[in-house]
Amino acid sequence: MEFVVQKFGGTSIGRTSRMKNVAGIVKDTITAGEHPVVVLSAMSDSGKKEGTTSRLMNAAREAINDGSYYKIIDQIESHHLNVVNEIINDLRIRIQLEDEIREELQKLKSFLDAIQVIGEISQRSMDVIISTGEKLSARIFSALLNSMGIDSDYINLDNLVDKPFKEIDKRFCSYLQKKLATLIKESGARIPVITGFFGFVPNGILKSIGRGYTDFTASLIAVGVKANELQIWKEVDGIFTADPNKVASARVLKSVSPAEASELTYFGSEVIHPFTMEQVINANIPVRIKNTFDPTLEGTTIIPGKGKQEVQKGPTAVTVKRDVTLVNIQSNRMLMAYGFMSRVFDVFNRHEIVIDLISTSEVNISLTLTEHQNLTPAINELKQLGEVTVRKNLAILSLVGQGMQHTLGIAGEMFSKLAKEGVNIEVISQGASEINISCAIKDKDSDRALKAVHNMLV
Repeated sequence: MEFVVQKFGGTSIGRTSRMKNVAGIVKDTITAGEHPVVVLSAMSDSGKKEGTTSRLMNAAREAINDGSYYKIIDQIESHHLNVVNEIINDLRIRIQLEDEIREELQKLKSFLDAIQVIGEISQRSMDVIISTGEKLSARIFSALLNSMGIDSDYINLDNLVDKPFKEIDKRFCSYLQKKLATLIKESGARIPVITGFFGFVPNGILKSIGRGYTDFTASLIAVGVKANELQIWKEVDGIFTADPNKVASARVLKSVSPAEASELTYFGSEVIHPFTMEQVINANIPVRIKNTFDPTLEGTTIIPGKGKQEVQKGPTAVTVKRDVTLVNIQSNRMLMAYGFMSRVFDVFNRHEIVIDLISTSEVNISLTLTEHQNLTPAINELKQLGEVTVRKNLAILSLVGQGMQHTLGIAGEMFSKLAKEGVNIEVISQGASEINISCAIKDKDSDRALKAVHNMLV
């Protein structure tokens, strides 16, 4: 059986017309002779902030603070029932589905009641709450396929992880890949429709993986069933050379290397979750980014093993990561001392703050951060090591391309273009791989900088 794993984001299925459109994509895949495995995020009507997962997280916070969490759950119920009423014509299927949705959300209300009494929420409890979103979307979509005459199998991964693990490592991933492959093979000729949430993981799924955990689930499935391709369906045409909303001349890339995709994702493009990439690329499975709203477009393919001989010289894309903070630590104790940087990184580690860029000299360390939640206590600790200054309202501009390796003059041209635009550079970072040149600039200059550097690609 030729499997194609198709992951659809919340915006792709957030409304009635969009869910019908996705059903059409799945039907066309079957007609083409492939067997789709569908993985769904929670429904999102108009973006991540307004999506079901965000609303569920708000409901959890309201429960802790004695707020109106019932109102939020009722809104979620109303939206999902309205979608069901509009897309399911079979009365028997519709009534059963409506009962299942009401039952699921009533369980959630009872769970939130308990959280309100306790007054706190654990990572595991938050996992229980957010998992509701994928259960609802997968139930509805599976019912839609069945109402269209496509035999579908709803698969809830709530209890997939049935043994303890200390971390998300190779052993953990291999274990889940085998379990997922078994579940899908048990569906036989039916089309599996699978929840993006896959059960309890060490430290909670949001903390360990993040909001992109649905992509990660799809990648585990793709490896488990040895899929021909993993398709990530989004609301964009593919991976662009720059943000098309900021740069009119930005264009879709036909293909990129895994290394390029990873760098672009981390530095602001939100292409695909890095954990996802690691799984499928190691298994030699290509990843295709496609537009749900225009399935005829080819999209962008992340090609495993795409090497230097397959890429043209020069940069591939430029991206910006905004809302960045620069922390500078200056201390004469660094001079000729080992262990100093370890102490600095230990502070950020204990406060769970992720570092983006690092630049060092004999007596100075400069770091950029996008996580501000625990920054104040971390700064107070760092002051014990030296003089600390903090600058906010910055952005990271990154020029990425595998073709930049061993190509002379790229950095010089980039900085020259920024200088002509009057953009001041705060920090410069380039790794030994030579695939990424990044610099911190003022956030207010980021749009001009993006356009100026993008001219290097045209």
